[in-house]
Amino acid sequence: FDTGVDFLTSGNHIFDKKDFRPYLETTDRILRPANYPPTAPGRGSGFLTKNGVKIGVLNLMGRTFMPPVDDPFRCAKELAQELRRHTPVVVVDMHAEATSEKIAMARFLDGEVSAVYGTHTHVQTADEQILLGGTAYITDVGMTGPTQGVIGMDQAAVLERFLSGLSERFNVQKEGPKQFCAVVVTVDAQSGRATDIKRIFQRGLP
Repeated sequence: FDTGVDFLTSGNHIFDKKDFRPYLETTDRILRPANYPPTAPGRGSGFLTKNGVKIGVLNLMGRTFMPPVDDPFRCAKELAQELRRHTPVVVVDMHAEATSEKIAMARFLDGEVSAVYGTHTHVQTADEQILLGGTAYITDVGMTGPTQGVIGMDQAAVLERFLSGLSERFNVQKEGPKQFCAVVVTVDAQSGRATDIKRIFQRGLP
């Protein structure tokens, strides 16, 4: 937040740090996936206002090759409609492993939300587009972090798991160049329709 970030979404690692869980009950700037059980700490949707525009944000998690959660499609329909009662500008983070599940969610919500962006795989995809209903979409925004290693993790422990089947704790790669992945979506504030989406991928950062 000190660097200028306004809002954070998350995924399947949101509850990994036990001491962090109570904070999710007090903040209105961090979301956990909305299709976790209702008893889970935190909330799955919220709002922020930037430059006079109110933006609804919805965080979902897929079910294919992921921890068991509620139906993200049913959850998305209900909460997207609720968010649209307050603003036409709605952004969805679909945190999922399967590309098919992410594009299916985008097709399902096309015209109902301004953007659906996928997260989780750490690898940026080159399929940014605006769907027929006016929803901007990319399957995976990609990872911001160390370029060396394996999807941001130190390669030694990852290779050990693949080669021996033994599970070691993964640590973030500390050294070497970094990368920055993002997308920039332009949205008409009156209609909520996306008019442009640009993919950003910068390599070799110190």
